[in-house]
Amino acid sequence: MNGLELVAAGHYLPQKILTNEMLSQMVETNDEWISKRTGIKTRHLCENESNLDLAYQAAEMALSQANIDRQKIAVVIVTTFTGDYYTPAMANILAGKLKLRESVMAFDINVACSSFAYAVKLAQSLLAEDNESYALVIGSEELSKVTDFTDRSSCILFGDGAGAVLLKRKNGLFYSQMGTKSDVETLYCGGAGHENRYIQMQGQEVFKFAISVLPKTIDELLAQANLTMDDIAWVICHQANQRIIENVARKYKANEKFFVNIDRYGNTSSASIPIAISELLQAEKLHKGDKIISVGFGAGLAWGGVLWEV
Repeated sequence: MNGLELVAAGHYLPQKILTNEMLSQMVETNDEWISKRTGIKTRHLCENESNLDLAYQAAEMALSQANIDRQKIAVVIVTTFTGDYYTPAMANILAGKLKLRESVMAFDINVACSSFAYAVKLAQSLLAEDNESYALVIGSEELSKVTDFTDRSSCILFGDGAGAVLLKRKNGLFYSQMGTKSDVETLYCGGAGHENRYIQMQGQEVFKFAISVLPKTIDELLAQANLTMDDIAWVICHQANQRIIENVARKYKANEKFFVNIDRYGNTSSASIPIAISELLQAEKLHKGDKIISVGFGAGLAWGGVLWEV
């Protein structure tokens, strides 16, 4: 089976940290209220960095660890809905900044918080017949520029950051599961000229959607692979809310396999899963041959998951 080797990973968070206590000086809230409902303690916000800066730093970290010939990178995919420009794509600019070959295929995708799974699936397809080339997938989001910091129900949730993974074709397990409900009311962010340019969310509806679609996707992936949770080293969910992750983990009696870092970073949308993968690698908790499930959900209402042997 055409699988993917996780060659290297990297991540980057802006220097500025916004704590719950600092937020309580901006809106009517407090640390206990935020922590109890979300699990979030701190998040990072861009101050002097752009989204491109985040993506570049994460990519450079991954590439420096891999020590490969950059001219062998054939695909660059950036997942974001907060790019510095409507056009050109961030991937186009990033490829030049990384000094990659001009013939590289570089493009952005936007499936909001589900984007990483879609991007990994695309990378797997594009590398299916190529044993020599690499794909670079970067999730990078500057959510602070689409966050209303006067809205206490949403401003407590989001942070900025980027994660990158360097991938290469290998023989191994790879299964994917994607979907969408075509819902533009429950969770959205208006584009140019839209009256609501900030993230708008019906929190309870998103919560109910998440705790339904996450286990459904995980079960479908396990069934496709003919595996059980015992075979999985890590389940890396989109870091939207700690209560969501804990709710899903309880269904599998496998709390220790569900990675959580939302307490430090908040919801970084499509960046959350690659940041988590990079942290696991840095901590030497993720090893070659491990089977992992990465699964996201969000605006669309869309979802996507992959089960792969790294």
